[in-house]
Amino acid sequence: MGSFVNVTSEIGKLNTVMLHRPGKEIENLVPQHLGRLLFDDIPYLDVAKKEHDRFLEILIENNVNVLYLEDLASEALTDIQVRQDFLNQFLKESNIDNLVIFEGLKKYLLDMPVRKMVDTVMAGVRKTEVEIKARNSLAALINDVYPFYLDPMPNLYFTRDPAAAIGNGLTINTMKTDTRRRESLFIKYIRENHKYFKDCETPLWYDRSLPNNIEGGDELVLSEKVLAIGCSQRTSPEAIEIVAKNLFMKHTSFEKVLVFEIPACRAFMHLDTVFTMVDYDKFTIHPGIEGPLNVFEITKGANGELNIKKESDLLNNILKNTLGVPAVKLMKCGGGDFITAGREQWNDGSNTLAIAPGKVITYERNYVTNEILDANGVTVLTMPSAELSRGRGGPRCMSMPFNRNNL
Repeated sequence: MGSFVNVTSEIGKLNTVMLHRPGKEIENLVPQHLGRLLFDDIPYLDVAKKEHDRFLEILIENNVNVLYLEDLASEALTDIQVRQDFLNQFLKESNIDNLVIFEGLKKYLLDMPVRKMVDTVMAGVRKTEVEIKARNSLAALINDVYPFYLDPMPNLYFTRDPAAAIGNGLTINTMKTDTRRRESLFIKYIRENHKYFKDCETPLWYDRSLPNNIEGGDELVLSEKVLAIGCSQRTSPEAIEIVAKNLFMKHTSFEKVLVFEIPACRAFMHLDTVFTMVDYDKFTIHPGIEGPLNVFEITKGANGELNIKKESDLLNNILKNTLGVPAVKLMKCGGGDFITAGREQWNDGSNTLAIAPGKVITYERNYVTNEILDANGVTVLTMPSAELSRGRGGPRCMSMPFNRNNL
């Protein structure tokens, strides 16, 4: 049976995508612990859900099959032994070192129906929710001020990062921060146990058991032959080399990996926060990276080695020649104006989700960039984002394509 996964471009007609509707994990954000959970602010959940539901409506209106992470995870964990294995690993990766607390949480969660269990581990478990009588000790008393046994997972609505579909396979990613590392565990269990994956071949180009960091926001499929990966705050050069070697050694259609070295800062978190493909020959780009951007080309060498060379001229040597198009248009976020670009970049003006060639979903608040896209022949479908944007991620960040038409 063929793979459930097929993504050979950023712009092919989007057929199947995975989302996560924001849940109680958002309401478990508190000011004292925002930094720990990688948030700058606290979204208003009720409005965030309505905005996310509009995202869903736009996708359905454009004939996209939408799957939810929470549904897939629940369906993958129906078997009691699989559920126990998942919880053992989840609690271990949650740094639950106290055996009494570990077993108490495991029992508390196993006693729930599977869907409630999935929602609960996503939301986090407050110490007031379950009574666990751990051994009285100085360490327990000192640590008691922290309100959670299990941290909430508020970044889950950015489904792009824990995994990426490349060709007919996946990278299941080793996330950079402890806060997000557990997210890819859901994808691991979905791939191994869900009916969509169990009876078909879905190769792994990267496995979350590996130590080097990589995240999906840095992985862009430019064509069936070319993959772009950002070497960023969240993705290491070592992980990029592993992905490249696997793609080349397993005789996929990919012949080249372009590595974009981007500044390691919050505003430029991933490659897709500064650079996305919107049409055969059109890209959005944040002007702040265009000048100093270093790009490296990786191709297959002899005896399993990699050929790596530094490239120059993003427009011609890299994008135009690589994609085989007469010319390439780079559309600058905010029109290149320093103030406008900075503001719209902060709200993910460059983070577009292409659902077909020349047809994208964006945040409506980035009206300057949206007008530029429209003026260049790109169909722009806008969605509200007053609350969703507080998480610092746009429509591409919030979506994990499983299947697109080949170009």
